[in-house]
Amino acid sequence: MAIKVLVGSEFINMVSVYAPQIVLPDDVKKQFWEDLDMIIQDVPQSEKFFIGGDFNGHIGVHSDGYDSAHGGFGFGERNIGGVYLLDFAVAFDLPVINSFFKKKEHHLVTFKSGLSRTQIDYFLIRADNRRLCKDCKVIPNELLGTQHRLLVLDMEFKCSKGKQRRVGDPRVKWWTLTKENAMLLAERIAEEGAWRQVEDADIMWEAMADSIRKSARLILCSSRRGGNKMKGAWWWNEEVKEKVKEKKEAYAVFMNSGGEEEREICRGRHKATKKVAKKAVAVAKCRAYDRLYRRLETKEGEKKVFKLARARKDKQGI
Repeated sequence: MAIKVLVGSEFINMVSVYAPQIVLPDDVKKQFWEDLDMIIQDVPQSEKFFIGGDFNGHIGVHSDGYDSAHGGFGFGERNIGGVYLLDFAVAFDLPVINSFFKKKEHHLVTFKSGLSRTQIDYFLIRADNRRLCKDCKVIPNELLGTQHRLLVLDMEFKCSKGKQRRVGDPRVKWWTLTKENAMLLAERIAEEGAWRQVEDADIMWEAMADSIRKSARLILCSSRRGGNKMKGAWWWNEEVKEKVKEKKEAYAVFMNSGGEEEREICRGRHKATKKVAKKAVAVAKCRAYDRLYRRLETKEGEKKVFKLARARKDKQGI
């Protein structure tokens, strides 16, 4: 029986098997291993793969030449069924994971009938997935109603978390508005007319803010499509202008430099001036927005907002 499940972004193939008993004809055993061969070949190498079940074979205590498939912690004496299993495991690079964990004897025995105790149930996994196995042992006290004992394989899968979808309106990047675009925004707000008057002032102001945001987004998008440059922004000052000029001059010197040693020196100078210019831009923006926010908190700022609202109202003739 084969099952494929999806855990996070990983496909995991699990195959449960029951190998023919040792007393059955060789052609029956051969057919079993050929069928299992076909199942393995149908599983892509990129997917996780596990085989578990009753293989009716004893792999023995020691690896004895099967180091890639046998971890050296088996049980009992190896028989022909165990040789078939180990040959198959070596051919497909599928370690018998039971044998890679050192356990007490009662945690190794998978089949008990009277005085007979053997190990015939195994887990096989791909070698590159062995690091996912944290433990593999028999639970002797678990009553299953059969002579087989419960064999447990502990695995650890790391599932990546999907990105959470952002809810709400997209953020308007007000700081990218230039002086010209800010004036264009004021004109567009005035042209659109007055907002609908309602009894609830909160609703009216929310509608006004939403209209301003939409207009700002349209202006910002149009300025980006038109190739708007940073130069001439409303927060631009002489200090920023000077630092940007130094950066451009350093870049020009770097591009025209000749020897390798000279280029390294010019590259370092260009990086330094670029860093200084970037810092000057950030400081200028911060100071400009502080001044803007302080102005909006004053009566003069409130009057400016009301003027915009009154202009829309007058435009509609209300």
